[in-house]
Amino acid sequence: MLILAFESSARAASAALVKDGKLLSQYSQCSGLTHSRTLLPMGEDMLKNAELTYRDVDLLAVAHGPGSFTGIRIGVSMVKGLAWALEKPCTGVSTLEAMAWHGLAAGGLICPVMDARRSQVYNALFRIEDGRPVRLTEDRPIALEKLASELETLGESAFLVGDGAEMSAAFLQGRGLACRLAPENLRMQSAWGVAMAALDKEPGTAESLLPVYLRLSQAERERMERLKKEAGGRD
Repeated sequence: MLILAFESSARAASAALVKDGKLLSQYSQCSGLTHSRTLLPMGEDMLKNAELTYRDVDLLAVAHGPGSFTGIRIGVSMVKGLAWALEKPCTGVSTLEAMAWHGLAAGGLICPVMDARRSQVYNALFRIEDGRPVRLTEDRPIALEKLASELETLGESAFLVGDGAEMSAAFLQGRGLACRLAPENLRMQSAWGVAMAALDKEPGTAESLLPVYLRLSQAERERMERLKKEAGGRD
């Protein structure tokens, strides 16, 4: 099975071609350009260089969240459009699960962390078993203090991946907890991880592919707070 995967949930964007679990090619970019300008051309360039077309692809995969609201919308919308136009199956995978694949060589407890601001991270815990990440928790926004307590209870060193890894490592080490920081080339999200996470997922359709934000956007939170205040003022 040939999978064309995309990752746009954070600052770095990437596209990958994976055939039967083997990486054929990957294109990553962290130039600061908007993903709406870079993501589709990356996929098209990879297919062209591999002498393939979209018609050769068996499955389209994308990180559907959590992460940057704008980045997720760009990636999901693009893959929905491709799946619709090409009449191809598609699937969305957890950004955090995709990141956990970067811990294969490290083994043990894998802790993907994405900066969610306000001293919180998007996180899930995984353990490497039989050459793949096995989920220990659901995806969640979690305070660093609470994450530190969970890791302290587990009592083992965690391998940190993601754009929140450096920040989280400093916090955890400041509380005397052992952790390992992924090297920079493995730290950021990747489309390869998206493709690997998609291997055991049930393929869906363009209509069924939806973003997963885990929490409301800042604009939505501010709107709700404003409505609460206005409602309180009418009492």
